[in-house]
Amino acid sequence: MLKKPNVFITLLIAFVFFNCNQNAEKTEEVTQPKTSVNLEDFTSMQMTGIEQVSIDVDLDAAVKRLSKAVTYKTISNQDRDDFDKKAFSDYHKYIEVSYPEVHKTLKKELHGDPRPYSLLYTWEGKDPSLEPALFYAHLDVVPVPEESRHEWKEDPFAGTVKDGYIWGRGVLDDKNQVHAILEAAEMKIKQGWQPARTLYFVFGQDEEVGGEEGAKKIADVLEERGIERFAYVMDESAPLTPGIFPGIKNNTALIGIAQKGFISLELAIHGIGGHSAMPPEESNIGILAEAITKLEAAPFPYKIHPAVRSQYRYMGPELDEELKPLYAAVAFGKDDELTEQEQKFIDAMAGNEVTRAMLHTTIAVTMFNAGIKDNVLPPSATAVVNFRPMPGDTPEVLIEHVKNAIQDDRIKIRDISASTPATNIAEVGNPAYNMLEKTIRQIWGNDLIVSPFFVVGGSDSKHFQARDFAPDVYTITAIQLENTKEFEGFHGVNERILVDEYAKSIGFFYQIFDNLEEL
Repeated sequence: MLKKPNVFITLLIAFVFFNCNQNAEKTEEVTQPKTSVNLEDFTSMQMTGIEQVSIDVDLDAAVKRLSKAVTYKTISNQDRDDFDKKAFSDYHKYIEVSYPEVHKTLKKELHGDPRPYSLLYTWEGKDPSLEPALFYAHLDVVPVPEESRHEWKEDPFAGTVKDGYIWGRGVLDDKNQVHAILEAAEMKIKQGWQPARTLYFVFGQDEEVGGEEGAKKIADVLEERGIERFAYVMDESAPLTPGIFPGIKNNTALIGIAQKGFISLELAIHGIGGHSAMPPEESNIGILAEAITKLEAAPFPYKIHPAVRSQYRYMGPELDEELKPLYAAVAFGKDDELTEQEQKFIDAMAGNEVTRAMLHTTIAVTMFNAGIKDNVLPPSATAVVNFRPMPGDTPEVLIEHVKNAIQDDRIKIRDISASTPATNIAEVGNPAYNMLEKTIRQIWGNDLIVSPFFVVGGSDSKHFQARDFAPDVYTITAIQLENTKEFEGFHGVNERILVDEYAKSIGFFYQIFDNLEEL
């Protein structure tokens, strides 16, 4: 079974802390927090007056293509040897047949190591002097555990269209985005349109298990080809959802602007085993367990990430009037100093296991292995500790932190992951961010809140955003959900999207191709 946490559920971490703040506030006297920030400057950042556009989409045909795509079982298993090459190659052939104009016009390449099943498309622009743009989505899906099959209302790999929905594993995460991009491109090409700047489409094969084989290799290729900077990069993230942000009933579109890193360290002790009837004073398991206990008692310090400040700058003015001084203190705070109000914010966040992940590098013991028989002392014991580092916490910093925490030279430490650092922080309020917000409002209207947020989970865009050539990566899934309950489909049962909303997803990419001309 897949061990990766549900990236979309972890994205909700960004929302939960508002409840924590409000609960913490209720435990104190109801007084206005003191702040040196001028609240007259803490005004709404939401765009207004954007005129909606309507894109004519052949929805019936598009729905048939997406529903058929669900039938290809492009599953990413944690065991990388359990890989269905035929499912991916057949899906590739289906995509090629489904979008003939795309394949006549764009250059298609296969990449991936050791398995080349990720797709890279290049749509040459009219002006080679312009910085290119990149759109990312992934081909792979998570498994459907046998024990949950009976909970599905429709077969997860049948691609059923019923009751106004398209059902199936991957229809929301993330084949809707793959096909919406290609549908929009096919429409544009048929109309004789060519982009001014070169556009890249990247469809990875293993996002659900970290993207090391696919997206990372394509990022390497593009970097080797000398691309100095992308004007715009977009990947999946949270979909538009009403009521998902505590304190705001409106529809909400959240734009991820930064991601934490990823590294796993193995802690191991190798000694002498023996018979359990004659145990030593300290067993290998006991020594390692003590080291783990010491490590868990030594958390990384808390700090407010700049992406969280940006989120509060956009969300704060839309929230509870009484707490605006607190939100403003966070939004306008300085990274090199901590005010009393910011410390209150940290205290509230740190009180919840979900929200404190936004405040520091996290430490999670995920695996512990030792012993094969109840009367045998194992000669070795190992544990795996997963870290999600904040910016600046490199593998070297993490290893040194572990050494200082456990103070035991008998424990050997090694990096067992293809670690990725915390990403760059995409700029907000710049032409690229504003163009994205404008496109969202053109398709879904002005009656919604748009805000940046800090992604504590991760997606394949981290392989681009951690590099100098892609500092401004924005993540959002361009699909409207009816309510928060629909989130249960992500990596869960009854994954589905509304047929009518899929038309808007296609329209979104059709429109953003045009809007990129403004950058």
